Amino acid sequence: MIIMEEMIKIPEERIGVLIGPDGKTKSEIIKKTHCILDIDSEEGEVSIFGEGEDFLKAQDIVKAIGRGFSPLRAFKLLEEGYLFKILEITSYVGRNKSAQQAKRGRVIGKNGDARKEIEKKTGALISVYGKTVAIIAKPEGLEKAMEAVEMLLQGAAHETVENQLESKGKTRFEL
Repeated sequence: MIIMEEMIKIPEERIGVLIGPDGKTKSEIIKKTHCILDIDSEEGEVSIFGEGEDFLKAQDIVKAIGRGFSPLRAFKLLEEGYLFKILEITSYVGRNKSAQQAKRGRVIGKNGDARKEIEKKTGALISVYGKTVAIIAKPEGLEKAMEAVEMLLQGAAHETVENQLESKGKTRFEL
């Protein structure tokens, strides 16, 4: 096998979460993915060394923690069939900070209700952090969750998105 290397930059305030109390989270990632993590806490740079699918999972876990997921939720990526996707809010509103904040608010919803509803109806885990919306889910749930988040980022009403999620769950019979 070929040893692969990847450097991932994560927000400085997420480095402590990635390392965890007494290095517990970092150790768990190393143990479960058989990869080496070299964390530069000054720069927020994480170098990952590993091979194969474990290497890819380690990358996704580090990115997920960097995008606001708790380690517990990020470790869902170790389970069979789970995928990780990041949507850039700036792709929908550009660099305007207040527009980004408004879109973050739409995805989260009042008291977190919109995010919780999407999670409940798709089986996905969603984190809204900075200029991104990150999703952890199995393929079918990922597709539905991405569609719902994209609709909200494009300005669709919460009710429209909810109705779309309701109809996606029902299968139609054809004659």
